[in-house]
Amino acid sequence: MRPGWLFAAFAWWACGAMPQPAVLGRAPFDSALRPLQPLIDAAPEGSTLRLPPGRWAGPVTISKPLTLDGQHAATLDGKGVGTVVHVTGRSVTLRRLRVTGSGSSHDGMDSAIVLEGEGHRVEHVTLDDVLFGVFLRAAKGSTVCGSVISSKAEEHSLRGDGVRIWNGQDNRIIGNDVFDARDVGLANTWRNEVKHNRIRRGRYGLQLVFSPHNVLEDNVLDGNLTGIAIMYSNGVELRRNHVLHSRGVSGVGLSFKESGAAIVEDNHVVHCAVGAKTNAPTTPEALITFRGNTFAHNVAGMDFYGESGGHQIVDNRFEKNLVHVTVSAPMSARGQHWDGNVWDDYEGFDRDGDGVGDTPHEVYAFADRIWQETPQATFFRNAPALELLDFLERLAPFAGPELTLRDLHPVVRGPSAPEALPAFTPTCP
Repeated sequence: MRPGWLFAAFAWWACGAMPQPAVLGRAPFDSALRPLQPLIDAAPEGSTLRLPPGRWAGPVTISKPLTLDGQHAATLDGKGVGTVVHVTGRSVTLRRLRVTGSGSSHDGMDSAIVLEGEGHRVEHVTLDDVLFGVFLRAAKGSTVCGSVISSKAEEHSLRGDGVRIWNGQDNRIIGNDVFDARDVGLANTWRNEVKHNRIRRGRYGLQLVFSPHNVLEDNVLDGNLTGIAIMYSNGVELRRNHVLHSRGVSGVGLSFKESGAAIVEDNHVVHCAVGAKTNAPTTPEALITFRGNTFAHNVAGMDFYGESGGHQIVDNRFEKNLVHVTVSAPMSARGQHWDGNVWDDYEGFDRDGDGVGDTPHEVYAFADRIWQETPQATFFRNAPALELLDFLERLAPFAGPELTLRDLHPVVRGPSAPEALPAFTPTCP
């Protein structure tokens, strides 16, 4: 054998035997995953690409009108790097597909699916082991529905949002089951609908920041640290939501901060640290209206902080809360408009039987404010000593109590039946 051949054979043997350096930013090749991008590139515009069962390799990009149908049997795996599916342009549909294995970079917003453009649809997909679920980035007129979405197995703050809308409008998030994610978040976005979703075990169930004129209806938010948080967002509508078991350090069912002109109707807020926590709206005329809501079995039904005024609280039901209303200062609640609410501790009568109390319902601040004003005393809020002190002060006040609120027409009704949670199945309109 010639020396040159010997040298080439030795070089071939040495290179094959030595470990090869990994290429940074690229997932290792997995022969079990079939490449999907060539099929997408070859599919005619406007066609439906039906994937055979099995595992397919991400990431992929779709930039033309196309329907990608996994037929409930195909999995698209990002192998732990970056975003798995990136959609641009218009009129792309992802259907009946499992997407897994995104990267873990919050800076890169690694996601199962990123939607840009308009008119897209994500329906009946399953997303797991991904940082962010569906990220609508400046997307318009798109729909995410009927999907099951979870994040990485991390602490709340290290997960990504199950669904996130940024700088988009006229999108619909409907009928999804989101659990063990961080938030469902809307930021700098407007005129979106979030309806009929179930959101569990997150940090914020729904969080709106600088996002006016969005509609949140018929959602179930269970076991999140905070149920619904509205911040710097005017004109938001909340109707018929069930908010349960928000009992963390920030355990608030409904939270409003620097927001106004909100409609809060027919919601059920149960077993939270605070049912609703709110400060004054951005302008005096931008009233926040609470109507027809039930606040039950919370430590505090409603909590008002900061400036006074700016709320209408009418036709609501306050039942079996440890304290129905707490305040940062007596005027915080006294400056609101209270009328026609049901109070289970109303001590008046209804002699004419018209369903309205003969005398106003008045709440005064006695010793029950000790634990509200002194955080160290919170541990003793239900202790016999504090209850005795409160009883003695009500019996023979040693200081003039402050009027907290006055409801001129309290409604007298029997106890309400427990509200059953609606049955939930991921669905698409």
